[in-house]
Amino acid sequence: MAANFWTSSHCKQLLDPEDVDLVPAADRERGITPEEFRLIKIHMSFHIWRLAQQVKVRQRVVATAIAYFRRVYTRKSMSDYDPRLVAPTCLYLASKVEESTVQARLLVFYIKKMCGSDDKYRFEIKDILEMEMKLLEALDYYLVVFHPYRPLLQLLQDAGITDLTQFAWGLVNDTYKMDLILIYPPYMIALACIYIASVLKDKDTTAWFEELRVDMNIVSSSIIGFPAIYSVLFSSPNSVTCNSQVKNISMEILDFYDTYKIDPQRGIPEDKISPVMNKLPAKA
Repeated sequence: MAANFWTSSHCKQLLDPEDVDLVPAADRERGITPEEFRLIKIHMSFHIWRLAQQVKVRQRVVATAIAYFRRVYTRKSMSDYDPRLVAPTCLYLASKVEESTVQARLLVFYIKKMCGSDDKYRFEIKDILEMEMKLLEALDYYLVVFHPYRPLLQLLQDAGITDLTQFAWGLVNDTYKMDLILIYPPYMIALACIYIASVLKDKDTTAWFEELRVDMNIVSSSIIGFPAIYSVLFSSPNSVTCNSQVKNISMEILDFYDTYKIDPQRGIPEDKISPVMNKLPAKA
């Protein structure tokens, strides 16, 4: 693994936001819209998380699996790479990369237990092993993923606000419901989560952010028309200064919460996601 983010394959593969949201042609032909494309990725991220709870792997394995899952669909279509199979295979691959190996047979067992009689999720060990080879090729065999967790802990300690660790850690977890890990350096995601946490928990980190020489240039017009939480964040007396990238990440996180209002345990309601998933072929 590369010693630091800047020399890693992860850094070299960072994408522009418009490239991440681009729906592949094969999926567009099936009537999948950009919004539905995002819903499927969110839904299957929850599926990976729930499956990971069953097989008991570390959070880092889950994060790596979701990063793989989201990266695959910047290159391949969901019509050709069934997300119902890609999701558990990403978890299988991530468990090996992160040295916390889960046997494919366990994944198959728990998928059947979780999804019951739904034939669209009925896969065998050979299906996961075959998809693993396809995923390795789709990922160009670049498997290194740097996550915001380590810089988060280091930055919180540096700022002297380790009491925000649990709250900020939860925010980082939620960023994997989005494509942020494919777009921004992990330490910038960590900074954005600290920024949100410090404001919402009324911690004055202005001086610390200024020491980092991060400048946000917030103007009052930037919060016009945004949900109330934006007003709290960007007009608070303790509002810190950040550079535009941290500002953008923070706004994306808050916009996600305001737009989707997802149950943290159940994910997207079945009646909302089923019509979207039904647009995909049962077996790819």
